Amino acid sequence: MRNRFTAIIEKHDDWFVGYVEEIQGVNTQGKTLAEVRENLKDALKLIIETNRAIAEKGINSKDTIKEPITVEV
Repeated sequence: MRNRFTAIIEKHDDWFVGYVEEIQGVNTQGKTLAEVRENLKDALKLIIETNRAIAEKGINSKDTIKEPITVEV
C-alpha cells in the first residue's frame, strides 16, 4: 500500500531536522537532506508498524470489524 505524507525539514546549524506533519512521533535528523529523508521514511514505517501491532493486541472480540478506510484531504 502506498500513502503520501508531508515531510517538514528545517536546517539547524550543520544538521537537518525533519518530521512528518500528519503523524505525531515521526521525527529525525541527519547531516544531509538525503539522510534526513531516508530517516523519515524509516521512522514512518516503524511508527505505522508499531501502531498496527498495538491495535492488533487490543482486538479481542469476534464482533470487531477491521477494514480499510480512504480519505482525500
